[in-house]
Order: sequence, then C-alpha cells, then structure tokens
Amino acid sequence: MREEIEMMLEDRWLRETYVDLLEEYAQKDDRLVIVEADLMKAAGTTRFGEKYPEKTVNVGIAEANMIGTAAGLAAMGKIPFTHTFTPFSTRRVCDQVTLSVAYAGLNVKIMGSDPGVTAELNGGTHMSMEDVAVMRNIPGMTIVEPTDSAQLRKAFPQIMYHDGPVYIRLLRRNAVKIFDENCDFQLGKGIVMREGGDVTIIASGIMTAEALEAADELEKEGIYAEVLNIHTVKPLDTELVLKSAAKTGAVVTAENHSILNGLGGAVAEVLGENLPTIMKRIGVRDHSEK
Repeated sequence: MREEIEMMLEDRWLRETYVDLLEEYAQKDDRLVIVEADLMKAAGTTRFGEKYPEKTVNVGIAEANMIGTAAGLAAMGKIPFTHTFTPFSTRRVCDQVTLSVAYAGLNVKIMGSDPGVTAELNGGTHMSMEDVAVMRNIPGMTIVEPTDSAQLRKAFPQIMYHDGPVYIRLLRRNAVKIFDENCDFQLGKGIVMREGGDVTIIASGIMTAEALEAADELEKEGIYAEVLNIHTVKPLDTELVLKSAAKTGAVVTAENHSILNGLGGAVAEVLGENLPTIMKRIGVRDHSEK
C-alpha cells in the first residue's frame, strides 16, 4: 500500500513563491536580472522592480525585444529571467529564442505563465497548448514544469545555475500542495510518487495531482498504478520511464498540453525506440481529431 499524500490548495499563488526566489537570489548573486514585457503585475514582479530597480528591465509589449535584450544581458555575464504568458514566451519569440539564445548558447531563463487550460478567462489567444512542443524542438533547451511551491523552491537554484537556456512552465495561481520542503529535486530526473505494478501513469504540472487521484480510484478496483512526476520534460528521464514501463507493461501520460510533441510525445519516442509498450496519451487533441 502506498503512503497517503494529502492534497490541498496552497495558501499563496505560485507566482508569489517565484518572486520570493527572484528576490532571494538577486540578493545573493548580482548577476540575476529580470526582463519583462509589460506584465509585471501579472507575474507579481512589481515588488521585485521596486526593490531592485537596477536589476529590472521592462521592454513593454515587445516580446521579441525582451528575448533579444535578455540575450544581450546574458552575453555580458548576467543571468536574465524573462516573463510573459506562455504563447508569447514561445510561439511569438521562437526565432529569437532559437538564434539569439539557444544557437548562441546563452544563459537565459524564460518563464511562461498560465500554461494550457490555466489561462482560463484570457481565452484562446493566451491559452497555449503547444508551448512545450515549440521549445522542445530547440536544441539545447531545458524544459521544467514545477508542480508546487516546495518543488519550485528546490528547482530554482538548479534552474538558475544550469549552464544554458531553460524554459519554465509556471502556474501563476494556487497549486495543489503535493511536496514538502524536504522533497528531492534533480533537474532531468523524475520522481516516483507511488509504486505499482499494473500500469504506469506519467504526469507533469497540474496533472500530477490528477494522476494521484486516478491511481486512488484504480486501487479501489484492484489496479495498482505507479505514478511518476516528470517535472523536466527535456531532457526526459529515459532511465526511469523505461524502468517503470518494463515493470508494468502499460503506460499512460497526462499533461496540460497537446498530446503532440509534449510529454506524451517524448515518452512515446523513448518507448518506441527502446521498449515498445501499450500506451495512451491524455491531453489536448488536435481539433480535427474525433
């Protein structure tokens, strides 16, 4: 039997933890700067700008310029964190990220907020279902989706001091609390949330809580699911995926993203090339699919 994980919404928005960490590390390391595209209120970084005006650049509603400015700062030895909503952090700036950041091998951290359905009332223009797919195709890019505040706190220094560009897919609002302050986090290494032998459920972001709930329901029917939290979509923890798939013989992926070229696509590629396994991808399907 698994250890029970009590899940409830956190008291604070995840963006508040993000800004806390920006302030903490800006005090420790003079290289940290933020570059915003007129969404400081949305990101919660207004207080960072008031505390560290010399470390804050707001380029206005000019996302491509934001990435170019961040690349210039990185080339001068700074560690810039950019922010805008996910479609504008990925689709709108794809060429700048590819050439000015990744091709140049620069140390830019790109935060995209309100991924997938969490954009809610901002509507289709702000609801990106393909941001992971866009960034996953860029050579040298690391993609991280912290699940809650505790995991974000553990992830932040590894993200900041990782040598190379990182895309951070971050829920702005209250996350479901899953991890505690002593949780283990290793960039590129997944976490076994519970063990099982009948099926593997691989989840990221907000779908981690859903996967654990699904496992509870399956257990009532005598089906014991192994649940993996894959917080780093790229590079994928292929060793853990293959080990769990070999153990259970069936895999389900769950993501707040298109099933095309996201977490499900990455897992399918690994299994297809190394260990063909019965698999189902749960996520947003192309609109033309039935």
